[in-house]
Amino acid sequence: MTTKALFVKLEAKPGKENEVAKFLRDGQGLVQQEPATIAWFGIRLSPTTFAIFDAFADDAGRDAHLSGKVAKALMEKAPELLAEPPKIEKADVLADKLLG
Repeated sequence: MTTKALFVKLEAKPGKENEVAKFLRDGQGLVQQEPATIAWFGIRLSPTTFAIFDAFADDAGRDAHLSGKVAKALMEKAPELLAEPPKIEKADVLADKLLG
């Protein structure tokens, strides 16, 4: 059952929008290696605003993701790609529908 989530808002620096989109597409491969990450989405909200939404069964899975390869890569690339630091929000999942 999914009980925890993260919503991470990303604002690209001018001219870095395509690189942020590529970073999110490339991140999918790293997340595939995280068994505790139930769902992961890299999304575009506007021409310059992106986000990551991911879901987990529990706090341990969420914490593992926050200390994993995608989070590390994001923090390393943030100064180069983002206009401001990522806004990471922890959330509780109230309901879900996942295929599986």
